[in-house]
Amino acid sequence: MHDSRSGAGASREPDLPPYQVVLAETDWASLETAFGNGEDLPTILARLLEPDPKVQVTALSELGEMVNHQSTIYDSTAPVAMYVAGILTHPAATTPRPYRNVPIRAALLNWLASTSYDASDEIAGRIEQWFPGFLTPGTTMAAFRDLRPVLYRAVAPFLQDSHEDVREAAVIAALVLAEHPALAEHRDHLAVHARRVLDTSGHDPNRRFARRVLEAWGHDVPSPEPFREEPWDQGPHNDGRGDLEPPF
Repeated sequence: MHDSRSGAGASREPDLPPYQVVLAETDWASLETAFGNGEDLPTILARLLEPDPKVQVTALSELGEMVNHQSTIYDSTAPVAMYVAGILTHPAATTPRPYRNVPIRAALLNWLASTSYDASDEIAGRIEQWFPGFLTPGTTMAAFRDLRPVLYRAVAPFLQDSHEDVREAAVIAALVLAEHPALAEHRDHLAVHARRVLDTSGHDPNRRFARRVLEAWGHDVPSPEPFREEPWDQGPHNDGRGDLEPPF
C-alpha cells in the first residue's frame, strides 16, 4: 500500500472500478490496438502483478506499444489506463525495479502521465485542427478524456508518497489530468506540488512541464534556465521502453 494520502481528489471525483472488474468485464477482443485487436491484453496486464520486476517492466513496455503506439489513443487505451490506475495500490506496485531502488509504482504513474498527455488539451486541440470532429462526444479521444477525473482520484493519494520518485510521478500525472474542467478546484493545491518539482526535480522534462503548467494557470515562476527546449520534450517525463529495460 502507499505510505501517505493527500486530501486532493477526495471530494467528488468518481471512483475507479476495481482492476479485477476492468479485466473481467472488458470485451478485449473487440477493442483496437496498434497491432490488431486486444485479445492478448489480459495476459499482458496480468503480468504487471507478477513478483518478478523484469516481467513487470516488460509488460508495461508491451502495453505502451499496443495501446499508445506513436502517442495514439486507441479504444483499448482507456480500459488499460483504468487497470493500470487500479493496481497502483496493489502490493505488486511496491516491487523495486531492477537495478534501482524505485518502486514499480513510479513507472505505472509515469505511464499514466505520458498516456494522458497524449490526450491533453494541447495535443487533442492540435489534432482537431486537422481532423474536425476528432473531439466529438463518443469518439475514442473524447471517451478517454472523460476518464480524467476517475484517473485523478487514483493518482492523488500518491502526491505525498514517502518515495521521491513516486511523489514526482504522481504530481506530473495529476498536472496532466487536472486540465479537465471538473478538476479545476484542485489546481491551487497542485501548484504547490508543481513548484516543488520545478525547484528540486532532477528530470529536466518534468521541470519544464511543471513550469509550463504553472504559467498556464497564471502563477508567477522564476525566469527559465538558459537551455533550449526540444520540440519532443514538451510533455512530461516518458518512462518508455528505453528507460524500462535495464541492462540484463
